[in-house]
Amino acid sequence: MSKDEYKEQGELLYGSGEPLAGSEESDEALIELVKTRFPNKPYCLVEDWILARVDVTEDELKKIHAFGQLPMVVFADNVIFDSERRFDVGDWVRSTFATSFQDGFLFETRNTIYVLCGNGHEKSVSLKTIISFRL
Repeated sequence: MSKDEYKEQGELLYGSGEPLAGSEESDEALIELVKTRFPNKPYCLVEDWILARVDVTEDELKKIHAFGQLPMVVFADNVIFDSERRFDVGDWVRSTFATSFQDGFLFETRNTIYVLCGNGHEKSVSLKTIISFRL
C-alpha cells in the first residue's frame, strides 16, 4: 500500500468528522428492538463508530443501487455484542454497503443489522479507501 493510501485510511479512522448520536438505549432494549423489527437477521451492537459516506461516480452509484445497496459503510472500534459470535467483544468491524439506514442508529446490510450505540461520526471517504480495508 502507498503512503497516500495509509494517509487516507488514517484520516478516515482518526480525522475529524461530523458528530452524530446513535442510540442511548440499554443493550437489552436494543436487542429486543432488533429482534422485533428484524426477526431472524443477525445483529451486532457497536460503539465508537464512523458512518462512512462513500464518494462514488454516477456509474458506480448506479451499480451500487442495482444491487439494492447504498454507498454507506460503518466502521466500529468496539463490538459490544454479536448475535452470531462472528466477532468477539472489543473487536473492530467494517460493514459491507448498507441496504437501509433507519432511525439514525439501525444500519442494515444484506447479512447484518449494525446497531450504532452512543456517539459516533459521519465522514466522507473514497471508494478506493473503503476497499483498502480488508476483514
